[in-house]
Amino acid sequence: MRLIWAQARDGAIGAGGAIPWHVPEDMQRFRELTRGHPVIMGRRTWDSLPERFRPLPGRANIVVTRDPAWAAEGAHVAGSLEAAASRYPDAWVMGGAQIYAQALEQDAGHGITGLHVTEIDLDVEGDAFAPTIGAEWHVVAAEPAEGWSISRTGIRYRFLEYARR
Repeated sequence: MRLIWAQARDGAIGAGGAIPWHVPEDMQRFRELTRGHPVIMGRRTWDSLPERFRPLPGRANIVVTRDPAWAAEGAHVAGSLEAAASRYPDAWVMGGAQIYAQALEQDAGHGITGLHVTEIDLDVEGDAFAPTIGAEWHVVAAEPAEGWSISRTGIRYRFLEYARR
């Protein structure tokens, strides 16, 4: 299982139920990496997706929720991250903040093999934040290798891939 997210300088990943920047290159990378694989998300992340993108095409969409009555067309429901991870071990975890934190806190049972993080060179007023990446992880790939790329929207960004030490 792998985790994927984009974060601003202070670790913000969301604000008001939305992504507080527009970097199409990051969305393209997300599609390329996750297409053909299950994606696991919390219910709030599902709700934050524009309706026209729900479910995300080309992937099984697994939604973790504590509400046993919750259902949505195109979503596979899991009562816990553990249940989702055991059924879909090759999945990408795509949010939100609570699901990322649970995955990293309880990693021994999840078999997380990598973290794919897009750093966005912005300060934002966020209300959802990425988990802290612990010392057990190190960067194994960076794109670009040094410095930053510039999005067609003018925002600086870079892709980092982490593996366990």
